[in-house]
Amino acid sequence: QVHLVESGGGLVQAGGSLRLSCAASGRTFSSYAMGWFRQAPGKEREFVAVISGSGSFTSYADSVKGRFTISRDNAKNTVYLQMNSLKPEDTAVYYCGARGGGRSTYPRDYGYWGQGTQVTVSS
Repeated sequence: QVHLVESGGGLVQAGGSLRLSCAASGRTFSSYAMGWFRQAPGKEREFVAVISGSGSFTSYADSVKGRFTISRDNAKNTVYLQMNSLKPEDTAVYYCGARGGGRSTYPRDYGYWGQGTQVTVSS
């Protein structure tokens, strides 16, 4: 069982930065691939970034590549999403998910989710 809690969301102007954190419970954090997804009103949850259990491998959605960076600290059971050069279209609720196994870009592959944190980017 994994319990996830996101934090770090807020209101920021276009071009600004935010760092999201996702703290996980449990003693086997490093065995989970961790993903960040987002969901805007009226839209489906979409993939943002994913990192392998070891932290050695990452993947990004084309829309955030070069602007967002995913990282993890397995000693702190935490995964991060550094978001730079934010755009109004990045506005959404951001969720972290945990997957026992390899990386995936599909929400259906994740068995554990946090409650989400709101990110709002004003123009």
